[in-house]
Amino acid sequence: MAFIAESLNRIKVSPTLAVTNLASQLKAEGKSIISLGAGEPDFDTPSNIKEAAKKAIDMGQTKYTPVGGTPELKMAISDKFKNENELIYDPSNQITVSNGGKHVIFNALVSTLNKNDEVIIPAPYWVSYPDMVLFAGGKPVILNTTIDTGFKIVPNEIDKLITEKTKWLILNSPSNPTGATYSAEDLRAIGEVIKKYPNIWVMSDDIYEHLVYDGFNYHTFAEVVPELYDRTLTVNGCSKAFAMTGWRIGFAGGGSVLIKAMEKLQSQSTTNPSSVSQAAAIEALNGDKSFLIDRARKFCERRDIVVDLLNKVPGITCLKPEGAFYVYPSCSSLIGKSTKNGEVINNDEDFCKFLLEKEGVAVVQGSAFGLESHFRISYATSNDLLIEACKRIDRFCSSLQ
Repeated sequence: MAFIAESLNRIKVSPTLAVTNLASQLKAEGKSIISLGAGEPDFDTPSNIKEAAKKAIDMGQTKYTPVGGTPELKMAISDKFKNENELIYDPSNQITVSNGGKHVIFNALVSTLNKNDEVIIPAPYWVSYPDMVLFAGGKPVILNTTIDTGFKIVPNEIDKLITEKTKWLILNSPSNPTGATYSAEDLRAIGEVIKKYPNIWVMSDDIYEHLVYDGFNYHTFAEVVPELYDRTLTVNGCSKAFAMTGWRIGFAGGGSVLIKAMEKLQSQSTTNPSSVSQAAAIEALNGDKSFLIDRARKFCERRDIVVDLLNKVPGITCLKPEGAFYVYPSCSSLIGKSTKNGEVINNDEDFCKFLLEKEGVAVVQGSAFGLESHFRISYATSNDLLIEACKRIDRFCSSLQ
């Protein structure tokens, strides 16, 4: 009899975490490594947020809280949705708080999926979406996008994948890994398809909401398709915009029945998120947000540096995304070439492996995100490191035979 649960055999270790861990290991061995694998801002958590956490500790706010978050944090989240997204969620029964955005999504999927229920996931996708669906007993149904559409959904392609078992469509805008961002018109077009199918819900993962560039006007799904408000779970959190990845605060607004189910599941797993982190999140949402403008400007500057340099590299094609802090270049024309030592690059995984071995640049293979012959770069690091990394990528690609 197998000791490990069958459900764990359906999933794999996160590839992005694996690359980050390997890069850290190589650094510890004294090698010159530039790690562009982690989806984590390099900025520090703003001082006012850290001070709020310290104050909470000094005031003894170190006890259990309600499972789905404190009333004060839920009110701050409700205000955020109202003021920034024109969405009204009752903090008493339509908002939940979890240990990061990943936990929110996990709770939602595990709370709703029965065996073989289907979830439509546009590819390239964040690595954890399919595995969460598989863990819950569901079936990921991949909706492929292409570089020609800017890695965005063509709405009439959704129809082709919908069956009587379809339960969710997952939208992530701006996208991890591509940075693709959906306009209000894009979202309305998708909404017109979903309206025809009354049993399908939409999960709108908005975690990169504040990281948009070039004057892009951000909108979330339930805001522009109010007819589907009751069938939308709007997911967000503090990790990316507020540089609070380690604080582990994610949240969502949605129908009261779903929110209650998610909190029921959480009550038997982690219970409440950290009380101190919740106090910090209140300050993040209610406090001064002027720093967001400057940080978005810096990310935009980094994006432009990376896109410009990568498009000068032989064999690399890189779109300029409108959001997040990733680029998703194509290396398709380099597949089949060889290193100086005669090692053949058979796929994007080989490309990333040899790039790390030969030049010390850690990136994540596109196959991890559901679209091969690409790789993901996180440009959430300094300009100097990004320039040096691109030089190394250029040197590696130019050496291929």
